[in-house]
Amino acid sequence: MFALMQSSQVQSLHMTVDPATGLKAVIAIHSSRKGPALGGCRYLSYPTEQSAVEDAIQLARVMSYKAVLAGLSLGGGTAVILRTAHVPDRSALFESFARFVQTLDGRYIAAIDSGTSSADMDCIARYTQHVTSTTQVGDPSRHTAMGLYAGIRATAMARLGSENLEGLRVAIQGLGHVGYALAEQLHAAGAELLVSDLDSGKLQLAMEQLGAKPIAVEALLSTPCDILAPCGLGGILNSHSVAKLRCAAVAGGANNQLSCAVVADQLEARGILYAPDYVINSGGLIHIALQHQGQASGTITAHLAQIGKRLTEVFAHAQAEKRSPARVADALAERLLEID
Repeated sequence: MFALMQSSQVQSLHMTVDPATGLKAVIAIHSSRKGPALGGCRYLSYPTEQSAVEDAIQLARVMSYKAVLAGLSLGGGTAVILRTAHVPDRSALFESFARFVQTLDGRYIAAIDSGTSSADMDCIARYTQHVTSTTQVGDPSRHTAMGLYAGIRATAMARLGSENLEGLRVAIQGLGHVGYALAEQLHAAGAELLVSDLDSGKLQLAMEQLGAKPIAVEALLSTPCDILAPCGLGGILNSHSVAKLRCAAVAGGANNQLSCAVVADQLEARGILYAPDYVINSGGLIHIALQHQGQASGTITAHLAQIGKRLTEVFAHAQAEKRSPARVADALAERLLEID
């Protein structure tokens, strides 16, 4: 565990257990050098407790990179609550987690993530002020999708020579809040949508409302398209799956899309442009961070528009250095984290 913390440069790891509510939770803080660590609170089932801790550690580092490249005065952290088959009282579970967050005295700010909702954040807000994306603030998914849309246009320009998305074939893996909101924007821009999701109801809705073509989950990665947009859980890109890709670029909303750093080089070798996930999907973080600071909606929208510009800079450096954009983005984030 310490070796993983050291390799990911995670600053601290905090754990708690509450038998009364069934709470088992971990909070990983990667960095607080730029400010408090703001990051998602996940509520998911994991094959092992070890894998849950590893997920928290890896995501905490991603959140630090995401925040610093988005120009936010924040550090990066992530919370994971282990989900069990039966929870007697969900509200009590999240209230117990809130008391855990409060013990960190503002070093970590909780936000919505996979498996949690604004209603869960409301429960947390009863016991600590160190939380955002409550019902009052709203779900940041729409803003994540707005940033993704800007990033896909920048990716199309860099790889295909035009930011016009009309007629472009975009394959979206995962039609959750972010994936579906992205699909709506791409449809409005005239893109041809190929979609996959385990939920047949979401597929049917995308077919009826957006004219999307459903593709089997196991077939999506090998389906010819211009841009692949992974918008589910992480780890979708590995040596095996990259070999099957038939796209010009990968630009999606999922965190930790690469199973390991070597996969970035494999994408580069195949001529597939990769938009680093923590750069292109930072819209939600930007929204909740600036709203938490009391910034006006116009300021937030202007900040979201910078995602495409930042991606364009990363692509330009990658081309000049003949390196993967993922390697370039990592190096840039690490350099910025060292600057006071």
